[in-house]
Amino acid sequence: MSTIRIFISSVQKEFAGERKALRDFLRGDPLLRRFFDVFLFEDVPAIDRRADEVYLHEVERCDIYVGLFGKEYGKEDEKGYSPTYREFDLATRLGKHRLIFVRGADDGGKTPKMQALIKAAGDQVVRRRFVSASELVAAIYGSLVQYLDEHELIRSAPFDASFCRNATIDDLDEEKIQAFLSHARRARGFPLPEESMAMEVLTHLNLLDKERPSHAAILLFGKQPQRFLISSEIKCAHFHGVEVTKPIPFYRVYKGTVFDLADQAVDFVLSKIDLAVGTRAHSTQAPVAYEMPPEVIREAIVNAVAHRDYTSNGSVQVMLFADRLEVWNPGTLSPPLTLAKLRKPHGSVPCNPLLAESLYLTKYIERMGTGTGDMIKRCRNVGLDEPEFALTDGFVVTIRRKPELAFKVVGGITGEVSGVVTGEVTGEVQRLLTVLVGEMKRTEIQEALALRHEDYFREAYLIPALTAGIIEMTIPGKPTSSKQKYRLTQKGRDLIAKLAKGKK
Repeated sequence: MSTIRIFISSVQKEFAGERKALRDFLRGDPLLRRFFDVFLFEDVPAIDRRADEVYLHEVERCDIYVGLFGKEYGKEDEKGYSPTYREFDLATRLGKHRLIFVRGADDGGKTPKMQALIKAAGDQVVRRRFVSASELVAAIYGSLVQYLDEHELIRSAPFDASFCRNATIDDLDEEKIQAFLSHARRARGFPLPEESMAMEVLTHLNLLDKERPSHAAILLFGKQPQRFLISSEIKCAHFHGVEVTKPIPFYRVYKGTVFDLADQAVDFVLSKIDLAVGTRAHSTQAPVAYEMPPEVIREAIVNAVAHRDYTSNGSVQVMLFADRLEVWNPGTLSPPLTLAKLRKPHGSVPCNPLLAESLYLTKYIERMGTGTGDMIKRCRNVGLDEPEFALTDGFVVTIRRKPELAFKVVGGITGEVSGVVTGEVTGEVQRLLTVLVGEMKRTEIQEALALRHEDYFREAYLIPALTAGIIEMTIPGKPTSSKQKYRLTQKGRDLIAKLAKGKK
């Protein structure tokens, strides 16, 4: 955004103190200095130009004209006009945004021409009166903040509800909106019918600001959300040790909608932590258990996506170490929540309420403030330490690892454990082999592995297994058939036998 230029009028000595006070305030205020640049005639160095040429040129260049009208009219030129009149007249003819401030509670004692100028200005704009420099500063501050608000340069509504600058309806993906509609109807009984148009869905969810997509709309359904909100990506890293070290063994940056981000990050973690697979003694589907409950991992990551500060330049970071999982987001707790209250029943105070609403409708989150309590309970149930919550330069959730618990959970279900697959050693393809029995659809394999993001599953699991010739399609001539299933090849069966032999 280009700087907004402010011209403060009058070269009269009468306002020398006020002009300096305004300049110093506007240049020092943390908010206003982000947007405004101030011109004062006193700041102009000695140059070979007429004074009236300089200040009138600056009026032409400015975006906002601030007129200070006092007792004196000012030195008149050959036509009987003062610099203050010339500035105001030019600003008016050029259509500049004008802010007029008049010294004194009334106009008694002012020169006749100044009284006439004040009246002329009053017929066109709303004037504000002031007595002291501090009163003038406060009045201008209010006017400039109102200017920023009217021009939608600052917001009073939550960030996710304000419109996304430079984005249009064409930047939203109608297929994603329709997929959301179907999912929300199944998950929460969303009231709109299946055939509803995209604009109806967006309107119902309050995702439009004067028919423009809000930040929440872009984050939920954008074709390329990171084009407008660069830091909305998720960075995932896997370290073999307990500290951040370089080079990073596994590092991925995920982009997409908030649904994509959450699913990809969760699947990344699940592909790297230990996984135990039970026998098929009691079912054709072998029981599977991860060393950390997938629900806990998902809760930590989805919360980071839903409640982060999207105005920050930081991204959500998911870091898996040998002894723990850390999920960091650039945000803090909304009042009146505290770290202590997170561990007890508490109300839901979302930082991004519109974003949270759509995540709730698709069952990614609940709206009762139960998420952290559920994480604690699930960790206790499987023998994990309770999650740790901390506020540092952001909000951090830490979940401690205990790989041996995967064996314990599966053993408790089946009475024995047929094998374990570690993300560090054997990789995603071998994980797929552990759950593939007979002929299975892609969705069935994904469900068995507790993975949700189809693109990630295809990229990291399915395509590598097909490429390696370990599995094959049941209908190879129609790869996209709705009846497509996958089964082991002879090479895949030999690999499973080899892995089983190696575990003895």
